[in-house]
Amino acid sequence: MELLLQLVVQGIVVGSLYALVALGFVLIYKSSDVINLAQGEFLLLGAYIGLVFAGSLQVPFLLAVLLSLAAAFGTGLLVERLVLRPFIGEPAISVIMATLGLSMIIRSLIHMIWGTAPRSYPPVFSQEPIQLAAGPYRVLVSEAHLWTLAAAVILLVALTAFFRYSITGIAMRASADDQQAALSMGISVKRVLAVTWGVAAMVSGLGGVMLGNMNGITPILSSYGLKVLPVAILGGLDSIPGAIAGGFVIGILENLAGGYLDPLVPGGGVKEVAPFAFLLLVLLIRPYGLFGKEIIERV
Repeated sequence: MELLLQLVVQGIVVGSLYALVALGFVLIYKSSDVINLAQGEFLLLGAYIGLVFAGSLQVPFLLAVLLSLAAAFGTGLLVERLVLRPFIGEPAISVIMATLGLSMIIRSLIHMIWGTAPRSYPPVFSQEPIQLAAGPYRVLVSEAHLWTLAAAVILLVALTAFFRYSITGIAMRASADDQQAALSMGISVKRVLAVTWGVAAMVSGLGGVMLGNMNGITPILSSYGLKVLPVAILGGLDSIPGAIAGGFVIGILENLAGGYLDPLVPGGGVKEVAPFAFLLLVLLIRPYGLFGKEIIERV
């Protein structure tokens, strides 16, 4: 039972980061019907930017996180303006291929600036595990995992409130639902798209900082982008609550598969396959995801 609780707690922590990155996929898809294949590179870039602030410049970690979020948001705005805006009105496949090219450019720039050697953040949190009690059972959690979960949940709650109550958030939702209607109401769709890309880069940037702080930074960290894509599809590419729920579901499922099934299979690997197998099973029943909207088109 303690192993089960341990795996679930670890899955919740990882799932909160999956939810953040998946939220970036959903925001961009809702606003432009495009899957951003550079989302993983935004995550990797955020990790390195955080390392510059926390390591090279020796900024206090909390301030380094905030500065990294601001830098990631600015990067998203810049990318939208220089790379994506010229593709407005083009077929979606053209924009998707542009994001693929963007991912290669960002990865190459990162390799040129920081190289490919593994890097780590300066020690921030205590290495002593924290013991959590659940009745007669005990679960050990690192301080870094607790702060990671807290940061992810705070940002998810803040973004939920932003989309629901702020003028810009309401404009983003309106534009995502119907761009022509939003334009007729005086909403600047171009501005909304820019903010959307900024927020998508920001949430991935936070995921990169937290993952980099927990596990160190290597170029393979960008693979989290493709790893999280099933999370967004599972929840529904047009559903913000779905991205959050899907993140926690996949995070817990992945850890349970790694803890219980990997030891039974020669060579392991079940942990990596389980999310995709579960996704296929769900899509057979609900092709539009757990929370996605079923779209019926007249032809």
